[in-house]
Amino acid sequence: MVAFTLSSIIMFALTGGIVAYSKRRPVGQPHTWGEAMLGAFVVFFLLFWAYGVVPHQWLVWAENELNWRSDKFFHGPGGILKPQTEGGWNPLTINYLHIEHIIAVVIYGIVLGGNIALWSIWQGRGKGQDDSTPARSSFGRPLVKEGSAS
Repeated sequence: MVAFTLSSIIMFALTGGIVAYSKRRPVGQPHTWGEAMLGAFVVFFLLFWAYGVVPHQWLVWAENELNWRSDKFFHGPGGILKPQTEGGWNPLTINYLHIEHIIAVVIYGIVLGGNIALWSIWQGRGKGQDDSTPARSSFGRPLVKEGSAS
């Protein structure tokens, strides 16, 4: 459980870092070679982590510590999903290995949705901002006309 929780925390921290950086990165500013390489490394590492490490840690946790096996059947709360082979109404025999893999697929789906959302956030940065902000000097100070009150 510790490995799965820690890997999820690392994934969310990296995602939060990308979102925070996208809010302060100017839209038209070109990337330097070092920024491009660091950005490529961070994105590759996040994709490796989210699509590889987090689902793997879930599968390891479910199989080892939770002891979800193919010979352990899932009957649901109160036995409402008991299969017909055991006297229930459900025509499907569901074991915990099926549940484990369905949860892994859900993790992949959430990560894919997050991947699409992150690209949308990055591509949409700067849109909808107020264009009435004053021009800035090379030192970062706002440029104002002499004698103006503001």
